[in-house]
Amino acid sequence: MANRLSAVPGVRVAVVEAGPPDKDKFVHIPAAFSKLFRGPLDWNYLTEPQKELDGRQIYWPRGKVFGGSSSMNAMMWVRGFAADYDEWAQHAGPEWSWAKLVGYYDRIERGPLHVSDQRSPRSATAAWLAAAGECGFTVDSTDDETPDGFRQTRVTQRRGARWSAADAYLKPAMRNPNLKVFAESVVTRVLFDGRRAVGVEFDSGGKREVVEARREVVLCGGAVNTPQLLMLSGIGDRDRLAEFGIDTVAHSPGVGQNLLDHLVVPVGFEVERDSLQTAEKPLELIAYLLRRRGMLTSNVGEAYGFVRSEPGLDLPDLELIFAPAPFFDEGIGEPHQSHAIVMGPILVKPKSTGTVTLASADPLIKPLVDPGYLTDPDGADRRALMAGLRMTAQIAEAPSMRGLLGAILRPSGATDLSDETLERALNTCSHTLYHPVGTCRMGTDADSVVDPQLRVRGVDGLRIADASVMPTIIRGHTHAPSVLIGEKASDLIKSAST
Repeated sequence: MANRLSAVPGVRVAVVEAGPPDKDKFVHIPAAFSKLFRGPLDWNYLTEPQKELDGRQIYWPRGKVFGGSSSMNAMMWVRGFAADYDEWAQHAGPEWSWAKLVGYYDRIERGPLHVSDQRSPRSATAAWLAAAGECGFTVDSTDDETPDGFRQTRVTQRRGARWSAADAYLKPAMRNPNLKVFAESVVTRVLFDGRRAVGVEFDSGGKREVVEARREVVLCGGAVNTPQLLMLSGIGDRDRLAEFGIDTVAHSPGVGQNLLDHLVVPVGFEVERDSLQTAEKPLELIAYLLRRRGMLTSNVGEAYGFVRSEPGLDLPDLELIFAPAPFFDEGIGEPHQSHAIVMGPILVKPKSTGTVTLASADPLIKPLVDPGYLTDPDGADRRALMAGLRMTAQIAEAPSMRGLLGAILRPSGATDLSDETLERALNTCSHTLYHPVGTCRMGTDADSVVDPQLRVRGVDGLRIADASVMPTIIRGHTHAPSVLIGEKASDLIKSAST
């Protein structure tokens, strides 16, 4: 947004960013992203206890830094299926169909955002892909309209280093004299003159600041921060707002509803060698610093494949993912002391939905995040993940993996891949794949939070351009469609100004 809008003559753009510039070395070293978790560049959310996951609170990292979550994600560039975008069009009109949007991907991928093949994938990744082929799955699929099958992950990297949205868009735009960036400045509310957004208030080092907007205010906080900010600003369910003493500017009960996310269930195995467990050894550091090669260029999730939980499904509802690393407990805590790998299913079309709601009228207090994992009434989400876990076990037992894998390390204490073990993995090991969307969904209906031009209903001069506007979740990873939404929103704003 900053890049595209500041390129327009006569326009002045202010970016208010909660985090600092992306100077931390772990932002740029691909395999090091989990070292950012629960640190100063992380919003560090915890969900409400999830009753279907043994009452666990699930950790949700979110980027609080230039580039947002694109500066701390696993860099996986997975567009999804054409049908996912056509599903958006059913909610928000034909301009959001695949046919109308695919051109944005062509613009993004040949332009500012570098999307590349991995430089130094592990041998275990090739073995996993071979095992998938031995189990009858298609291998070497492409990013076309229906990317069924398995492949190595394409990544947002440039010469072996992370290439975030800040690298691609923000930093080049910061040379523009008409762009001003306020770093380490947390927006606390949108300011209104009547029903028109006229600026934002933000906290900068404990001091209240205001930046005014002559044309529009655009929120890009993501599926957690954006609905929180709307509610703090008086846009939401009037009864809930009144509970916190917030005056209603626009009654919009859909704000914070329709929360969707991808749940992954990792199953871990011991291996003898060649996992990312040794990525921090001196030789690997030298390989990275001198040649941008080796283990530190890995995005961890080096391969994936789309599959169906039931044969009769038109499109996949699961993704299987492979990480040649001991990515246990999301890489937080003490490093695992031996070589290991992780594989497991991701539920990419969940039926369960959740909410983001206020915990306080204080903007510096985190909202309540309840994704409602596996709470769909007929249990379809749990059945689908169990089917994916059985496929995971099938691949683990295929010839190409049989000589590679040792003891089962996750779930702890397991000795076989029985349904009991897989059910325990689901309940005790599952976590987010970091793809929350949908909490300010777009649509043509009056109950949607934003209209097809991404304008917030009930007010003027306010738009949203982030993953919260997605009416449904894609079969893929949300980095790609989030960048697409930024490009599309920029065009919508520019066309409205001419």
